[in-house]
Amino acid sequence: MQQIHQAVQESVGTAMMDQELFRKCVGTFLLLFPLTHCMLNLFSSSLHRHAIGDTNLPFCLQSCVMPLEYALAVHEAGTEQVHKYVGKEPSGLKFNKLYLDEEDKPHNPMVNAGAIVISSLLKMMDYLKKMAGREYVAFSNATFQSEKETGDRNYAIGYYLKEKKCFPSGADMMAALDFYFQLCSIEVTCESGSVMAATLANGGICPITGEQVLSAEAVRNTLSLMHSCGMYDFSGQFAFHVGLPAKSGVSGAVLLVVPNIMGVMCWSPALDRVGNSIRGIHFCQELVSLFNFHNYDNLRHFVKKLDPRRQTGHERNKSVVDLMFAAYSGDVSALRRIALSAVNMELTDYDTRTALHVASAEGHLDTVKFLTHTCKVNPNAKDRWGNTPLDDAMQFGHNAVVKVLQEYQSIYTHTLMPEELRLLLMV
Repeated sequence: MQQIHQAVQESVGTAMMDQELFRKCVGTFLLLFPLTHCMLNLFSSSLHRHAIGDTNLPFCLQSCVMPLEYALAVHEAGTEQVHKYVGKEPSGLKFNKLYLDEEDKPHNPMVNAGAIVISSLLKMMDYLKKMAGREYVAFSNATFQSEKETGDRNYAIGYYLKEKKCFPSGADMMAALDFYFQLCSIEVTCESGSVMAATLANGGICPITGEQVLSAEAVRNTLSLMHSCGMYDFSGQFAFHVGLPAKSGVSGAVLLVVPNIMGVMCWSPALDRVGNSIRGIHFCQELVSLFNFHNYDNLRHFVKKLDPRRQTGHERNKSVVDLMFAAYSGDVSALRRIALSAVNMELTDYDTRTALHVASAEGHLDTVKFLTHTCKVNPNAKDRWGNTPLDDAMQFGHNAVVKVLQEYQSIYTHTLMPEELRLLLMV
C-alpha cells in the first residue's frame, strides 16, 4: 500500500488519476497478489487497456456466463417474459441448492437453477463474440464432457425444475441442461473477458467495435442482479465491501463492472470455501479502497479516495482533440463512445469551433444528425469569426447538411442533461 501512495505522489500535475498513475496502482495490486491474471478496459473518450500476468491464457467462464446469458435473454425477450420463469431476489442459499422461491421459480438468474431455466430461452455464442469485440471466445469440449459426466447435482436440479413446471411450455429439459453445460464450458481470456465486462460498463455498446450489443434494459437489470446475487454465498459481503456488480466462477474468474468507467476480468484459480477466487476478491477490495468506485462513496466529499472521473486541463484538451478528430472523420461510433463517457459534446477548440462546426464544414451528414438529434448540441454556437455550423455548411455547399441544420434550428430548445443523454445513447 505504501507503493500505491508513493505512485500517487509521483503522478503528473494535479490529476486525481492519470493513465500512468492508474497503471502503477493496478500494477501494485497485482504485485500483492502475484498469481492473479487481470485485464482492465478503462474507457474515457477513448479506450485504454491494462494487462497484468498471462492474460491471453484461455479459461472457462463457468458461472461468469450467467449474467451474460441473462442479459441476452432480457435483450431478446424482455424483462417481463424472462421473469415469468425466474425470480429477482438473492436466495440466501448455496448456488446449487434444490430449492425454489414461494412462486416455485428459481430465485434469480445467478444460481444454477435460474441459469438452467434461462438456457431454455436463447441461443448465445454469437452474442458473446459481439460482446468481446470479436476477440478470443472458444469452447472447451473437455470441460463440457466433464460437466456432463459429473453434473449429478445439476441433473437433479433439472428434474426438480421439470417437476415444478418451471420451464417454458414445450422446452426440452435435457436440451436446456446440455446447453447450460456448454455455456459453462465457453472459453475466454482475461483480455476478451474484460471487453465483455466493458460492454456491460458501457451501457451495452462494445467499446472495441462501437456496436450496440445489448439493450439499456438488459444492462440495467443484469448489473442490478450481479450487485445483489453475483458472488455465490459471498454476495452480501461483496456488495457491502466492494459495492460493484460482479460475478464469480469456479474456474477462478471474477468479472467486475465499474459502470461508465471500466470492465475488469480477473483470473486466479485458488478458491475460497464457497467457490470464489481468493485473490480476485482481494483485488476488487483493494481497487475500491483506493478509488471511489463503491456505489455509495460520496463523489464530492470522500476526499481520501481518488476520483478518476475528475477531468484536469490536460484531460479536457485530450477530449477536445478526440471530439474534433471524430467529427472531422465522420466517425459516429467514436462520437457515441465519447458522449457515453460524459464528455461535454459542445466543447470548443482554440477558435471556439464545436464538433458540429467541424462536421458541418466537412459535410458529414450522419455525424451532424447524431450531434443534433441525439446529443442535442447548440446549433447556434459561433466561432471566433462569428460563424455558426449552418454558415459553414452553406459556405462549402453541403446542401443536405444545410437542410438538417435549418430544420434543427427551428425545433432546438435545450441541451439534454447528462443522464438524459446517457439513456438516449443506450437505447
